[in-house]
Amino acid sequence: RATLSSTDCYIVHEIYNGENAQDQFEYELEQALEAQYKYIVIEPTRIGDETARWITVGNCLHKTAVLAGTTCLFTPLALPGDYSHYISLPAGVLSVACCTLYGISWQFDPCCKYQVEYDAYKLSRLPLHTLTSSTPVVLVRKDDLHRKRLHNTIALAALVYCVKKIYELYAV
Repeated sequence: RATLSSTDCYIVHEIYNGENAQDQFEYELEQALEAQYKYIVIEPTRIGDETARWITVGNCLHKTAVLAGTTCLFTPLALPGDYSHYISLPAGVLSVACCTLYGISWQFDPCCKYQVEYDAYKLSRLPLHTLTSSTPVVLVRKDDLHRKRLHNTIALAALVYCVKKIYELYAV
């Protein structure tokens, strides 16, 4: 078992000190995200669940952009030309829309650099025995450069295909 240094893991403890405890938890989480800790353990249930949902929505937008864009680009190869645009154009628009929404809502959010960690082995390396909560949310920092490039490239290719196809269909 490898040990973690103090710069690897930050724990947002669930300690209620006064009326503004929830604001304090959010502030601590924001500071930990900005400090770019490798692992962030979120003990307060509400903020942990909200953060996990936010990451899940971002992941869903990313995957939808990639899958819809891929569908847009490969449908013309699999279906007859007269029918393929009925699937490829809506898929392309969906890909571009999801990519755009991801870029607007998630791109500058420090939370997009994190994923929820579920791996029991990796979780066993963290100091979770010091927590009062039995169900903390654990975030792990991941490099998202390649995934952003992937969905941006596919969405851009889908956009180019859609513009070209619409031009072919209506510029007669």
